Amino acid sequence: MSNEIVVGLLALVGTLSGTFGGILTSSKLTAYRIQQLEDKVDRHNNFAERIPLIEEKIKTVTERLNEMERTAK
Repeated sequence: MSNEIVVGLLALVGTLSGTFGGILTSSKLTAYRIQQLEDKVDRHNNFAERIPLIEEKIKTVTERLNEMERTAK
């Protein structure tokens, strides 16, 4: 084989390995970022489910406080 062919083949192998390495790294980073976003969405959904319960408790406490103020007068 001539030197040009060997150099061309080595360049091809280097290019392919770099390309596939970059694709794998990018894929892992994308999967990690998606997982982080899913975790944030889960936390947000948990918070959104709890808001109505908190509002109901505040309403109950407010009603009890108003009743106490009325009886104190």
